[in-house]
Amino acid sequence: MNKKKYPSCFGVIDSVFPKKENGLRITPATCFACFHKTECLKTAMQGPGGLKVKDEFIDRAYESKMIGFLERWSKKKDINRRLKEQGSGGRGSGIRRN
Repeated sequence: MNKKKYPSCFGVIDSVFPKKENGLRITPATCFACFHKTECLKTAMQGPGGLKVKDEFIDRAYESKMIGFLERWSKKKDINRRLKEQGSGGRGSGIRRN
């Protein structure tokens, strides 16, 4: 694979870090052979999709009592602010508000 040319899935969070039936995310085996895997996942996690993944992590941490209500609220507020700054926030952004 040419190092300069990225595959079509490059940086697409649902392709490089899809959610499985159990609600957890895992990198597909096909990504392990790709030369761009690290840069690709970093790029995907820096976008709005990555913020949504971080939001999922926060919800799981709260549900498992690893973080408290105020920490969860603060982190979710920060993620929502960052989503709005990126232009994909607001209603229908895919972030559950509990």
